[in-house]
Amino acid sequence: METIALLFCSLLFGGMTLYSFGFAAFVFSALPPELSGQTIRQAFPHFYIFVFLTSVISAVLFYFLDPIAAAVMTIIAVVTVPTRQILMPAINLASDNGAKQKFKILHSLSVLITLSQIIGCGYVLARFV
Repeated sequence: METIALLFCSLLFGGMTLYSFGFAAFVFSALPPELSGQTIRQAFPHFYIFVFLTSVISAVLFYFLDPIAAAVMTIIAVVTVPTRQILMPAINLASDNGAKQKFKILHSLSVLITLSQIIGCGYVLARFV
């Protein structure tokens, strides 16, 4: 069970890192601005579902192995829900309305949340080294 839990946590760590620093940067550099924004908007809801499901599975598996790891993965899952359901629509609305300062603040918050989740996931992985 430990191996499966670590594989799910690794999948989450790698997926979040690749998406955040690879895919999003690639989309914005490879596509024109009007198309890149639309593409990212369509991709992010799926990203958050991936984060939620993978962290829930990890939390359940870690529950039997390490309560701290399970708690961290649970926090990642719980934080993902309002990020997807509240913060993401607010970011899109600010962008649509041309509210650049509000967009910047909300987007920065989403980046901090994602970085915190990646760090939390890395912490869990490091517990088993």
